[in-house]
Amino acid sequence: MKAAVYYDKGDFRFQEMPLPLIKEDEVLLKMHACGLCGTDIHKALEKTVPPKTVLGHEVSGEIVKIGSEVDGYQVGDRVFVAHHVPCFTCHYCRKGSYSLCPQFKQTNLDPGGFSEYIRVPSLHVKHTMGKIPEDLSYEEGALVEPIACCLHGFESILFQPGDSVLIMGAGQIGCMQVQIAKYLMAGKIMVSDINPYRLNKSLEFGADYAIDSKNEDVVQQIMDITDGLGVNIVIISAGIQSLLPQAMECVARGGTILVFAPFKNELVPVQAARFFNDEVKIIGSYSSNPYNYQVALEMLRNRVFDVEKMVTHRFSLAQLNEAIECAHDPSEQILKVLIKP
Repeated sequence: MKAAVYYDKGDFRFQEMPLPLIKEDEVLLKMHACGLCGTDIHKALEKTVPPKTVLGHEVSGEIVKIGSEVDGYQVGDRVFVAHHVPCFTCHYCRKGSYSLCPQFKQTNLDPGGFSEYIRVPSLHVKHTMGKIPEDLSYEEGALVEPIACCLHGFESILFQPGDSVLIMGAGQIGCMQVQIAKYLMAGKIMVSDINPYRLNKSLEFGADYAIDSKNEDVVQQIMDITDGLGVNIVIISAGIQSLLPQAMECVARGGTILVFAPFKNELVPVQAARFFNDEVKIIGSYSSNPYNYQVALEMLRNRVFDVEKMVTHRFSLAQLNEAIECAHDPSEQILKVLIKP
């Protein structure tokens, strides 16, 4: 089989790999679509993974071989699958913090989503794999995992109908969050970004206001829109830690800031008095949990997300280098990228 294998920055090689062998409680999947996630781009450009790694985790495909002990599936089933599985029994799992489980990052698909064929280990078959309904495509199935991540963030902030929302970052995740906020009956939805194309896309998905943070004062714009109150919810969906102090200036009294993007391990100044005086909360959200996948699937079935508008580019496995370069180029009019066999 062929896979797009990472060796170095700008160096993915479309090469032969051995076809994975499955055990009695595993399945072999033929990949039909795999989303290019921002974390894949980060790992490739920042060289945070070792050479000979196969990235990709937003996977949908067809079962082509199945172990004798696997129940509920058969060859030919169309499925989605995610890459991490918690243990469900440790201290963190018992508290409902599944993505903090020590086992969570130790589980993975073999070799990774950017491959023609993928071995789905037993834990994944049991807990993170699900059938794609007939009325959904493989491309829609590949969006289950990133949507589930967004849902995990929303359940962390106890979102209420009528809440005003500022989403900082209008990339693929930010635009998904706009659509979720709209579905959850948000009040005013505001989005900030430096990319005019992505800002326009956020308006297409239901945002009420698009703020060009390169040329406009975000805090002033937010205060003008909200009559000086600030927003109930701020979601930081761009990995820029300087957005946190800005978010503190935009959030209303009693409001919540959701940090949904990875920051560097650096100190940033925030208005400390706001925690006590204004009861402001800052919450982090990492990845998803297995209970988010079915909800994501049902939201796709109910057309909460405009997938055709979300997916702007499609590349083959052999073009993964080109796909990452394109997705990272701020001059490109690009949102969600899918990799096909």
